[in-house]
Amino acid sequence: MSLAKTVSAWMSHHHPPWVIESGVVGVSGGADSVALTRLLLEAGAKFTIAHINHRLRGIESDGDQRFVADLAMQLGVDVECRCCPVSAEGNLEANARSLRYVAFIDIAKSRGATWIATGHTADDQAETVLFRLLRGTGLTGLRGIVPKRMLGEIALLRPLLHAKRSELLAFLAERDQNYRTDSTNADFAFSRNRIRHELLPMLRDFRPSVDAHLVQLAEQAAEWNEMIDGQTSYLLGDVELARADRSVVLSGTKIDGFDEPTTSRILRMIWQREGWPLGRMSREHWQRAAKAAQIEGSPVQFPGNVRVRRIGPAVQLWCESSLLPAREELGDEGS
Repeated sequence: MSLAKTVSAWMSHHHPPWVIESGVVGVSGGADSVALTRLLLEAGAKFTIAHINHRLRGIESDGDQRFVADLAMQLGVDVECRCCPVSAEGNLEANARSLRYVAFIDIAKSRGATWIATGHTADDQAETVLFRLLRGTGLTGLRGIVPKRMLGEIALLRPLLHAKRSELLAFLAERDQNYRTDSTNADFAFSRNRIRHELLPMLRDFRPSVDAHLVQLAEQAAEWNEMIDGQTSYLLGDVELARADRSVVLSGTKIDGFDEPTTSRILRMIWQREGWPLGRMSREHWQRAAKAAQIEGSPVQFPGNVRVRRIGPAVQLWCESSLLPAREELGDEGS
């Protein structure tokens, strides 16, 4: 089966409305996103190309924007380019990803699109799982990049997650399609680049199938999380009470009947639903949050100004500031 037919079958399985509804395709100008654009076009999808220029590489970034605009014109596809400067505070890559996805969602809403597609590949999945293992992750983090995630009413899709980058490069060569190369991909100041160019090649020498094993690990973790999330969703529905202004309120009496891991899963699900910053929550944070939900006392503060407080028979959770969509939800997954 051709790559275009594989992508078409993937889209039909994960998001059937794609055939009649429009979407947004995030295109940086790199090989993966350019290949995704060509493949979706060949599959018959209707979409707008979205390019976000963070101005991080000066002239090179502007060149990427011109390339994407020209590509859209050549292919006869609508394009929307936006400049979104990135704050230098904190994690630059994570900040850029969050801004990018916020822009994608805004473009999708403005154009009545129901899905957003990005060009993440099997290579990205292997790199992400390994990166998270080295950083210290739990079973949820081992899911890596998820194939589909709902952002409100908009579906975030990764149709190339099982395609190797080498396959995409061969596809582009067959069509004589050029693409841009990001010079920062060779900058070893970024941990992900060292994993891509140093660690993974060493592991492949030791075990050539390491990429496939990492992808398989992500799939198994995703299956486990899906099962646990179903159970957690049921428990959350049972313990959640009516909101009090901006606060989420839970039955402390019912929370007292749960062990710490179960309470932590319930709290994590609330964090994700409310758009609070999951990416900065460590295992120790979740343990503290579970304890705060079961022991009456002063509010306990967590990253992003999220607070948890036990008041008699109730547990109250709220956020003191408006935040960008959670890093774990929108971008702690790769480029």
